[in-house]
Amino acid sequence: MEFIPHKYQQYCIDRMISDDKLGLMLDMGLGKTVITLTAIADLKYNRFEVNKILVIAPKKVAEATWSKEAEKWDHLSLLRIVPVLGSEQKRIKALNTPGDIYVINRENVVWLVEYTRNHWLFDMVVVDEFSSFKSHQAKRFKALKFVRNKISRFVGLTGTPTPNGLIDLWAQIYLLDQGERLGKSITAYRERYFNPGERNRTTIFSYEAKEGANEAIQKKISDICISMKAEDYLELPDLVVNDIPVILDKKAEKSYVDLETEMILELEDDIIDVASAAALSNKLMQLANGAVYDENRKIIEIHNCKIEAFLELTEQLNGKSALVFYNFQHDLSRLLQALEKSKLRVKVLKTVEDQDAWNRGEIDILLTHPASSAYGLNLQQGGNHVVWFGLNWSLELYQQANKRLHRQGQKEKVIIHHLVVQGTRDEDVLQALNSKGDIQNALLESLKVRIDRVKGVKK
Repeated sequence: MEFIPHKYQQYCIDRMISDDKLGLMLDMGLGKTVITLTAIADLKYNRFEVNKILVIAPKKVAEATWSKEAEKWDHLSLLRIVPVLGSEQKRIKALNTPGDIYVINRENVVWLVEYTRNHWLFDMVVVDEFSSFKSHQAKRFKALKFVRNKISRFVGLTGTPTPNGLIDLWAQIYLLDQGERLGKSITAYRERYFNPGERNRTTIFSYEAKEGANEAIQKKISDICISMKAEDYLELPDLVVNDIPVILDKKAEKSYVDLETEMILELEDDIIDVASAAALSNKLMQLANGAVYDENRKIIEIHNCKIEAFLELTEQLNGKSALVFYNFQHDLSRLLQALEKSKLRVKVLKTVEDQDAWNRGEIDILLTHPASSAYGLNLQQGGNHVVWFGLNWSLELYQQANKRLHRQGQKEKVIIHHLVVQGTRDEDVLQALNSKGDIQNALLESLKVRIDRVKGVKK
């Protein structure tokens, strides 16, 4: 596919090429990954200014997003992307594999620095979801700080760098400029820009920004940070789609393939109709989401791969609210359980009071089934992010559900996030919805393709 950048994207690409340190603060779904890969390809193969690039990302993003994005665009075909994931033996093998971009999850940053501290390999580092390095006390921050002077180019990507206030900014900016703008220590930063807030005799629990601190800090970092608001990318359509690839772990993948094979082999060609195709698809879509019902409607949990990707997505929203559509009831129960440990304000949409609370900005995650909320509800005042945890085959429900936010009165670009498990019926459903054609025919045809593949393998 040919990449034709929007004006704001080209500006970001140019800055990433010209500047040796850059914080790119851009909403999810607006192209941070392709912007960065485009700049890297130019720096690597046209200008010869970088050799090995390290990308640090959340685990599910590291597994799929960067590789899939590079595969999508023609101009990135030269880039060799190597995931540095899995066991220590697999990670070491990956580091010794020829490549251009090495993608590691942030939990392994400390290991990487310790393993390569005497022979650091990377002259450019990109941190995807930069706000996860906001704590100056975290081991991952200290590890990167240790090797920062060996890195010639540093890029931080995030949506909102300070979801909890300016106090979070110091560690991120330090990794960019090694303390040049906001000071060499967190203590100096606090003393200059903050007053102690809640405290006792020995401990300060919070800090309050001094008058004018926000403007002073923004001025200090404006030359190395690009912060784009909606008005900066007005050439974009009102609705932006962000497909998030999810990779199953080996055990979950085997479970999916086994179930698909077993159910397909039970079908006879002459009884493949919409009802049987839908039944098979529903079972497989349940498994892709992470759980299935047995014959007694008991929930059997298979994996958490999609749940993990969802939690990473909510983290990357950095405090922005999201309207989340689920497909099966066990999706809802598992999502609620996963969100219990978060500090997010979570609600299941049931009443008019829930709708009003969302529109007042009192809910971070609003969970609902598209069949119960696709029509009539006005939710556009409460946020601009829609997350599809599980899609379904109804084009009408899909379009109407998205219209809960993408409607008159919405003041921001609406971003639709699809969590898509690779190699599963998730891909077939999304393709059918995107084609906007005969969904029933797409359901049958896509199943026939999978039947031919499975039976071909078994011959």
